[in-house]
Amino acid sequence: MGRVRDTAERLWQGEGETHMSPLAIFAGLEELDEGVAFVASFCNVIGFATDEGLVVVDTGSPLTGRSSATALKEWRTERDASPHVHTIVYTHGHIDHVMGADAFEADGPARVVAHRAIEDRFDRYVLTAGYNAAINRRQFRLPGFEWPTKYRRPDLTYERELDLDVGGRRFALRHDRGETDDHTWVWVPEARALCTGDLFIWASPNCGNPQKAQRYPREWAAALRKMARLDAALLLPGHGPPILGPDRVRQALTETAELLETLVEQTLHWMNEGAPLDVIVQKVKAPERLLARPYLRPVYDEPEFVVRNLWRLYGGWWDGDPAELKPAPRTELAEEIAELCGGAEKLARRAVDLSDADEHRLACHLADMAFRAAPHDRKVRDARRDVYARRMETETSLMARSVYRDAAAEKKPDRGFS
Repeated sequence: MGRVRDTAERLWQGEGETHMSPLAIFAGLEELDEGVAFVASFCNVIGFATDEGLVVVDTGSPLTGRSSATALKEWRTERDASPHVHTIVYTHGHIDHVMGADAFEADGPARVVAHRAIEDRFDRYVLTAGYNAAINRRQFRLPGFEWPTKYRRPDLTYERELDLDVGGRRFALRHDRGETDDHTWVWVPEARALCTGDLFIWASPNCGNPQKAQRYPREWAAALRKMARLDAALLLPGHGPPILGPDRVRQALTETAELLETLVEQTLHWMNEGAPLDVIVQKVKAPERLLARPYLRPVYDEPEFVVRNLWRLYGGWWDGDPAELKPAPRTELAEEIAELCGGAEKLARRAVDLSDADEHRLACHLADMAFRAAPHDRKVRDARRDVYARRMETETSLMARSVYRDAAAEKKPDRGFS
């Protein structure tokens, strides 16, 4: 058993953790079936050999694209076959999936295929390059990271379905909204291989990311149900190891769909009852039996964020609290609360007491109020740092941990508190 298969088996058995980090090591290539290569890295690259050249699904990040391209080239050369890349398919436009394209075209141009909405995504990325740089520095601890503004655009786009025949192999490209609005999943029937992109990532679905654009959990679940009906024997995800065997593939897809479906159903129920967001977040519960699955652990995103994302999708930006419709500046509110409490230091001490009692949500509110009321007070700053450092240690998802880590490290009292 090779390294990739061994990792896949261990994770399926619940041994070890998946880690969503763009600095994850390049793990190498393994041939999973005749002419089907899985290049394991932070963002996986899948290569299919055909008589006309390679069809490559995703290209990796700027950090891993060259290594992935080299691995596929060597794989074909070892078999006395041409390593020429005929077609590149983008499953979506996230930069960890598309920024390795140049490496795959180093020896000549390839045809790049994607869903038509990827063009709008690339345009948006150019408009929001500064914002995307800031949130990714925070989320992945990448100081100095700069968001790219130049992209290898597709040569061919499609709307709903596109079948490609390359060297006698059929590649069925299908569009469904999920983590993104430009998502493509690829079915290769001759190999019974399913390339899911980020519709499956060995973690609770990345469907509520608090710093990113809108996601679509209802459509995501429907896409997973479609894939589950294909009887695939290989599930080749955008992140994490492959899943091998039709029973396991079906289970992983249907249970991921079930998790999203229950979050959608519960959230819509309470929205239709007229409940505000604050109440809905407390009432919606993800089934523990699903979160316990090794491929659904909330290590990156988490169900609470999916609920908030659903509210944004169906309900707009106002959370239902009348005071939050046109709120006072947070600094003014904090100063008023601190005065009522007898000073910012007293408020900060209460925050620490709540943190000691594991009341971390309340503690963070009070610590932030104290900081806004007295941003230059060393005792207040230290209390806030300690409260957020403890909060970070209690969280499971990278999303939450990165935000709280950033707050704990905050030294500029005026940042974000205008």
